[in-house]
Amino acid sequence: MTEKIRNFCIIAHIDHGKSTLADRLLHLTGTVSDRDTTEQILDSMDLEREKGVTIKASAVRMNYTAGDGSAYELNLIDTPGHVDFGYEVSRALNACEGAVLVVDASQGIEAQTLANLYQALEADLVIIPVINKIDLITARPDEVAEDIGSLLGVPPAEVIRVSAKDGTNVAAVLEAIVRKVPPPKGDANLPLRALIFDSHYDSYKGVIAYIRVVEGKVTADEAIRMIATGVDVKPIEVGTFAPMMKPAAGLAAGEVGYIATGLKSVHEARVGDTVTSAARPAPHPLPGYRHPKPMVFAGIYPSEAEDYQNLREALDKLQLNDASLTFEPETSQALGFGFRAGFLGLFHMEIIQERLEREYDLSMVFTAPTVAYEVLMHDGTVTVVNSPADLPDEGLIAEIREPWMTIEIITPTDYYGPIMELVTRRRGIYKQQEYPAPHRVQLDYEIPLSEIIVDFFDELKSRTRGYASLDYQFLEYRMDELQKLEILVNGEPVDALATIVHEKEAYHKGQRFITKLKELIPRQLFDVAIQASAGGRIISRANVKATRKDVLAKCYGGDISRKKKLLEKQKKGKKRLKMVGNVEIPQEAFMAVLSLEED
Repeated sequence: MTEKIRNFCIIAHIDHGKSTLADRLLHLTGTVSDRDTTEQILDSMDLEREKGVTIKASAVRMNYTAGDGSAYELNLIDTPGHVDFGYEVSRALNACEGAVLVVDASQGIEAQTLANLYQALEADLVIIPVINKIDLITARPDEVAEDIGSLLGVPPAEVIRVSAKDGTNVAAVLEAIVRKVPPPKGDANLPLRALIFDSHYDSYKGVIAYIRVVEGKVTADEAIRMIATGVDVKPIEVGTFAPMMKPAAGLAAGEVGYIATGLKSVHEARVGDTVTSAARPAPHPLPGYRHPKPMVFAGIYPSEAEDYQNLREALDKLQLNDASLTFEPETSQALGFGFRAGFLGLFHMEIIQERLEREYDLSMVFTAPTVAYEVLMHDGTVTVVNSPADLPDEGLIAEIREPWMTIEIITPTDYYGPIMELVTRRRGIYKQQEYPAPHRVQLDYEIPLSEIIVDFFDELKSRTRGYASLDYQFLEYRMDELQKLEILVNGEPVDALATIVHEKEAYHKGQRFITKLKELIPRQLFDVAIQASAGGRIISRANVKATRKDVLAKCYGGDISRKKKLLEKQKKGKKRLKMVGNVEIPQEAFMAVLSLEED
């Protein structure tokens, strides 16, 4: 039965035409009629269409009659392209037997092309190389085919050249899938084991788990169990994607589809979990499951205090769809009540921020992103600190460890110098270099995560005129000389502006921060002192001068003592004001941390 099934995915760097190729395959197989078509059919979110990036994985079943006259069932599992969603990519790859590797004819091989390719090879998939966008004036198909050929060890002539936009030669991709990708293995008589490679929340059917059945079979009238979470549930519906959800009697080994579980949160049906039968459970789950771990943390506060409840509800609803988003209540002296949220990366944070603004019409203050630090206390206990404001007293700390990443930068050889300078300035350690293609170099570094989460990628792009690409992976927690940099406004520490910095950089960062804040904090009716403190001492200070009312305007000549009396009265008033006055800190001040790097 599985002989005529082919499960495959498309892997590519961002903007190399993955979604356009998927659209073209759906048209060619008649899965979507021309009347129902839109661009990026599988990207259902407005944000995905705007940014041209697949954020959520999706799946679709196509029926294709090959050149030999046989009818095949092709299951395309669409994967996110961005490095923040690497875990979802790895799960989607495990649900396939083959991968179509798409490379842009003008851009060539990039960092995420390689990162996703290595993951696909690790998952033991058959790779079908495809060069896309051959219709562009800047296309270099022969050169790129040579590069791919030397990378994969295949003759360049075997690399399929297509234009997904025009539809040129796309049928050859379908033929190659049928010919080269092996049919799925798996015994339908064994106990059920199915891999959840994605899930989303539906307000009518609960959590919809996207599954690839590895062994056994699943039907709507048999109770199932999630092995990692231990939840038992009777499915509401089982079916396939065409590309809309289409109910079916059941799914057998090798097939891809969905289970509408009726569960109330995606936490109960996590990506990577194994579904088995409640009556006849499998002894072991499928390998590779891990808990998605947030890497970047930021405070989210409502602009208006009365929106706090709305913000909580919005985050709750987003979490129904996105199990990798974590949040907990937090209070700040400067910003009031809010939440400390954890994200997979900076791009993930940007997506959540935009969704909160668009879908829930909320106005919020996001504090500068930070990373999680491990703090070893003198008594031997280790605590994880997500917010610099939570850092314990310096006297209690034995050492602070920060997360380090391995990064892979692929760039034309001309930009070798500027990249070296950028990474070294950010405390990066050079490891090795390789040449995946002529005139292109792959540089491997180790670097602290805190140095790359803010504007590293933007600076990398501007130094290399957009040609360099970046991929990163978590390495380990490493001890370093770190300390808390606090900002005091009017003698009061502002917890939302605290950061953890390297000892060597504390003085310079503190000075730059104070200079910036002096411009941003509006003048009050009294002098405002802004100070930076690190390692228990004040390292920088600036004064925001008071706006003065001219109290002498109504004195026309006369005795000087009259003027002195008025000025003394004003001075006392300002002193009293300073004791009770609150300094409003604008949103730009919280984001000033982001642009502290020297130009």
